[in-house]
Amino acid sequence: MDPEDQRPEAEEARRPIKVALSNDYELALLGLAQMLAAYPEQIQVVDLTTSPTMTPHRPDLILYDTFGRLPDRDPKLHRILAGNSAKVVVYSWEEYPEEAARRAGAAGYLHKGLSASELVAAICEIHDSTRPRPGAVAGEPVHTWPGQSLGLSEREAEMLTFITRGLSNDEIAQRSYLSVNTVKTYIRGAYAKIGVTKRPEAVAWGYRNGFESTDDTEA
Repeated sequence: MDPEDQRPEAEEARRPIKVALSNDYELALLGLAQMLAAYPEQIQVVDLTTSPTMTPHRPDLILYDTFGRLPDRDPKLHRILAGNSAKVVVYSWEEYPEEAARRAGAAGYLHKGLSASELVAAICEIHDSTRPRPGAVAGEPVHTWPGQSLGLSEREAEMLTFITRGLSNDEIAQRSYLSVNTVKTYIRGAYAKIGVTKRPEAVAWGYRNGFESTDDTEA
């Protein structure tokens, strides 16, 4: 084959992958976008949205950050899958297991413990089964989430979203594949950092500080 005939295909393979970022919280989206912005040759972020619908941006891949979502109570993932032709990749912790994401129809699953460079490489592999060339990055950007500025860990912040939505400790433990004691540990840590001692106080704090979901959680 004439080398000239191979150029369009090669150029297409090298183009940035158009990625849309989905999450219920804008702050979490901004942090994730910052991580990916250091790799413009591999990734082009075309949308940051709390909506399940990505049109008219037509991304190649949708990276769905499950912050504040539970694996067996996540109708938003089903709406994203049903309403978009792009590959959908779930981005989460082990408490939202890969099996649950795959059963729902996700094309891939990526763990939040990945570094920015590992995340980009994994996105590229899922998209086209190729590994991008490593790029020089001046430091790893910091992932952000609601409540981070108050000292809340991402797990503690997620517990507060579940509490704000009215879930009991048992419900959180059952749906997030954690023990009740682990859930209580995260909650105690969160309470100490936001200065509350009772659940109604935590719920009120959650609503005052934007921890209610921007999307419904009805099945």
